[in-house]
Amino acid sequence: FAFHVPSLEELAGVLQKGLKENFADAQVSVVDCPDLTQEPFNFPAKGICGKPRIADVGGVPYLIPIAQKEKVYDLNTVAKDIELPGAFILGAGAVSSRVLGVNAELIPIVKTKNEKKPAVNGSYVAQINPADKGCLLEKYSSKYTDCEFGLLANLYASEGQPGKVIEVKANGRTGELNFVSCLRQTLEKHYGEKPVGMGGTFIIQKGKAKIHIMPPEFSACPLNTDEDVNNWLKFFEMKAPLICQPVIVSRDPGFDLRVEHTHCFSHHGEGGHYHQDTSPDSVQYLGYFQPAELLFRIDRPQETHLVGRD
Repeated sequence: FAFHVPSLEELAGVLQKGLKENFADAQVSVVDCPDLTQEPFNFPAKGICGKPRIADVGGVPYLIPIAQKEKVYDLNTVAKDIELPGAFILGAGAVSSRVLGVNAELIPIVKTKNEKKPAVNGSYVAQINPADKGCLLEKYSSKYTDCEFGLLANLYASEGQPGKVIEVKANGRTGELNFVSCLRQTLEKHYGEKPVGMGGTFIIQKGKAKIHIMPPEFSACPLNTDEDVNNWLKFFEMKAPLICQPVIVSRDPGFDLRVEHTHCFSHHGEGGHYHQDTSPDSVQYLGYFQPAELLFRIDRPQETHLVGRD
């Protein structure tokens, strides 16, 4: 599916207007992508430019009401499926419980393999620490050598090149919407029937955020409502700086998409699934985004529902 792709200048104007309704201060401009191999990102690619595309793989119906653990995927295969072998992939997903033996949040950051080079896996895993029930954040490559994930993932892929991107700065949240929802709803309001996709990375530079981590055990009882899901998930307040990987689609053109999904990691041992900052007055966001050209829907669940999508 081909997204509507506005110019970066146009997008910057649209996003700035929308953010100003939800944040005390918002500035959106077109800049050169910073070198993402540097701190605090330390990504295995320099940028988020070059043939940008979004993949929505599997879906929440494979996790709830009952987890289908046999649903396992590989980021190198996804890169081929989206016709971009060697793609640099960022996003949000679940780990392969086959590999880890438990359920956990995956923060995928992978330069996939191509004919000449093996994959470079910079991903993180956030799981519930068996010792103290807190967050255990680890680099994936410290224990595993594969590029697998399970159940579901929302992925932004590009050639990982430098180039022009949209820089978003937003401070002091005055509205109810979280940063990602504000961006997405702004796009939906402006572009309406024409879906716009966007991905990249942002930093919560100051403040704290509400983050969840799925428990290590899949639920034995079916999770049939959002309330069931929220009772099963473990919620934390985590502190900045948090480096986040959002995947945003302004509107689902009929592919049963998850229209926004953001995972984050840090260098102080915290990470997981981003919901909202919890310190609206002091929060500071700094992000770099690129509109996607193409959408790929991989292994769409036949039986679906809308539980557990936020």
